[in-house]
This record gives sequence, C-alpha cells and structure tokens, in this order.
Amino acid sequence: MGQNSGRRRRVLRWVATGLAVLVLGTACAGYLYYRHLNGNIQQADLNLGDAKAPAPTPDGAGRTPLNILLIGSDARDTKENQELGGARETFGSAPLADVQMLVHLSADRSNMSVVSMPRDTLLTIPRCTDPDTGKTYPASDGRVMTNQSLGHGGPGCTVATWEALTGIRIDHFMMVDFSGVVSMADAIGGVPVCVDANILSRDGSGHGSGLKLKKGTTSVRGEQALQWLRTRYGFEDGSDLARAKAQHMYMNSMVRQLRANATLTNPGKLRALAETATSAITVDPGLDTVKKLYDLGNELRRVEPKRITMTTMPNRYVGARVEPTEEAGQLFRLVREDIALDGKDKKKETAEQVSDDPAADAADIAVQVRNGTRTDALAAARGRATAVTGLLREAGFTGAVADSSTLPSEKETLVRYPTADLEGDAQAVAKALGVPLNAVRRSTDVSGVTLVVGADWREGTAYKAPKADDRTPESAEALNGADDGACMHVNPGFTWE
Repeated sequence: MGQNSGRRRRVLRWVATGLAVLVLGTACAGYLYYRHLNGNIQQADLNLGDAKAPAPTPDGAGRTPLNILLIGSDARDTKENQELGGARETFGSAPLADVQMLVHLSADRSNMSVVSMPRDTLLTIPRCTDPDTGKTYPASDGRVMTNQSLGHGGPGCTVATWEALTGIRIDHFMMVDFSGVVSMADAIGGVPVCVDANILSRDGSGHGSGLKLKKGTTSVRGEQALQWLRTRYGFEDGSDLARAKAQHMYMNSMVRQLRANATLTNPGKLRALAETATSAITVDPGLDTVKKLYDLGNELRRVEPKRITMTTMPNRYVGARVEPTEEAGQLFRLVREDIALDGKDKKKETAEQVSDDPAADAADIAVQVRNGTRTDALAAARGRATAVTGLLREAGFTGAVADSSTLPSEKETLVRYPTADLEGDAQAVAKALGVPLNAVRRSTDVSGVTLVVGADWREGTAYKAPKADDRTPESAEALNGADDGACMHVNPGFTWE
C-alpha cells in the first residue's frame, strides 16, 4: 500500500492540535495578546457536502457526545513545509488529507475513542462545493483514495466524506501541516517512544523518513518526532497501517507526558506553545477563538489515559489499497451509539433515531430488494429477494421489486438510501419488516431505497434482529492510552548494528 514514493512522507499533524486544546487558554496574558492569538487561527467551513449525518440522541441527562475530525495536510505551500516534507514536484498542488483521525468524546465525558482511517482507503467522495470560489466538485466516479477529499474544496469535504461513510455527525475539525508538528514537538520537550531493535528508516532507493533510533525508549522532539510520525519504511510490514500504530503510540505517550510535565507551568513556554499552536491550525467556525479551543481542552482533559482507546478502521487489501470491512461498520456503530471501545461502559439502552423526514405512503415508495444471503461458506439462499418482496407487498409496498441483477454479500439485513429526502421512506420499509433503524444507512452505492436481505435472514417470514455485539473488533488493533509498554516492531531489513 502507498507505493507512490512521491507521497510517502506523511505525518500525524493532529499532535499539534491536541497540544493546542490542552494548554492554549492558560497562555493568554491580556486582551491584546488574546486578540493576537485569535488572529493566528485560520478557519474554514465545517461541511461542504449536501447533507449531514443525523445528530446523536441525547442521553438521559440531556448530554451528547462530541466528535472531532483531526486532519493532517501534506500541503507543501511554504518553503518550510516543502523542506520538511520533500516531494518538491508537488509544491503548490492540491493538498491531500493523508492523516485522518476521528476523536469521539463520550456524552458523559468519561471516555475517548479514536479511529484512524488509512489514507489509501477506497471510498466514494460525495459532491462538495467550495464556499470561497463557488466551484462544485461532483461526487467521485467510483471509489477513490480518501486523502483526495481535501482537494475537493477544503477540509469540509473530508468531513462530508467521513459522515457519508460512517453515519457519524462530526461537530468540529482541526487541520495541521508539517511545520506545526516540528514546532509543537519542540514545545512539549520530548515524547518517549520505543522500538524493539535499532532502526534506520531508509532503503537502498532513498525511501524512508530518515528516522534513526537505538533499541529501547528514546525521547523524540522536533524534526525527529516528525520522522517518527511519518515513518513507514522500517515499521512492521512497511504499510500505512504500521505507521498508524506508531502514531497511536506517540499520541498516547504525548498525553501521558503532558499530564506529568510540570515545565508547562512556565509562562514563557506556555506563551511559545500558544503562539505555535494557533499559527499551525485551521479549524471550523465553532473553534475559531482561543476561548473555544480552551473550553474544548477542558472537556478533553477530563478523560484519564486509561479510558482512551486508539483504533484503526478494520480494512482489507484491494491491490495496493484498502477498503473498509464489515467489522469497520461495527466499529462505526459503536461510535455512533456512544459505546466505549474499551468495554468498560455500563450497559445502556440506545434509543433509535427516527428521521425528521416524513415517509411517503407505502404504495408510493419504490423499493429494490436484493438477495445478500451469500457467505464465504454458503451460496445465496434461493428466492430470498422474491420472498421478502412478497412480504413488503403484503404490507402495502406495492412498488417493491426483486432485483436479481446483483447478489451482494451482507452479514446483516440492511436498508440503504441515497439521499436525505428518502431517509423517512427507508425507515418505513425497515419498520414494516421489523428491521432495526440502526440498519438503515445512507449510501451512494444505491439509486433508491434498497433492501438487502442479509445472511441473518436466510429463511422464514419474520425477521429477528441479531443481538448487538458491542465488542471492539480485534481487527481494529485497539491500544489503551495508559499502555506505557507498547513498542514498535522493526523490520529486520531496516535495522543497524
């Protein structure tokens, strides 16, 4: 994955963002300086798509979770960024969102979940409109790499892409570039990282970050921290998946370091940190002042490291790229339903989210029914699309038709719809069959309301929803924030004596 050497050097820019929200407020000395810091912050629209994912349902105390998308831009639009990121042939070209992490803060503020999406993930980018130029970027023709979304009008299109894929409403975004990481890493004073052997990230063709460390734990800072965060050649299998794991280890270590680092009480260090952080980030209008960032920092600070869980979106290879697996859908559902990924939540009932879009009369709703009962071990159950179409017609959906042109494979029965104005119709179909509303999902892969009969309904006329599995998939490679013993495995081909 990621064979293009011109785009091999990437970085976890959200480290700078994390620092900003944790310490900005305490660095403000006077109103004029406060205004100066506010002037440093760049902003862009939150969502450039045509629709938003449904807002989460408040819990019993009226609280809602908070979702923040952290974006690392590979923009080489300054001399400093170009020197740090290399790839001079890309200077001035459209930036790529090469690091994307969704931070989910629970409604009760007791836990935090982080989901990384590999930059090479294949998906459909929705239609986006650049608010500055008015230019409309049509939805991608088929699946493309997710990092291209940033070039479709800005970070708001990356937000729209995440919402379309996951069904998770995103409240804010933060975006940082190369130079911000170096400055912020210096301001921290070093972050401990570990490798299980000596490493030099450089191959015979010159590929690699240049990271050189001895076996064991080293405190990295500045450009060396940047090298750690963008290292791919030398970690495990040399993929972006290994790089994401290294980024998670760095982030967890950074949080622990911030909590233990008394030097950050020094006014001079805090002032420098605030100056660097505000100059490095681009945010949505909801986070466009130091006060708003400080308030967010207070929210994030409430979570102890032991309740922070880092994960990577479950995926499988498609050639040199990856695509989400069924377990990715499970991970997204846990986040949507505000279920802690560390498994330490008390059991709670999740209210189904009923659409505000009114459904048409059943007879006026066109429904395609597909047989998705095929599994790795079993052929598709014969006649299931026709049988379930009959059930819908009996329930008044006389426009239901069996579609035998495609035989998908779905673990669970789903109802998909392409646009917001069909959400109510899709939910009406689900209710008629006893399918839970959390199985009703927006998708650009369908042209109308589409029922896919899954492997959980291979026979019978009554659908019985499977018991929800609230465990975090093993393929998400969860890493706990309090785990200070994590160490990156070094590929033997990149070690030295």
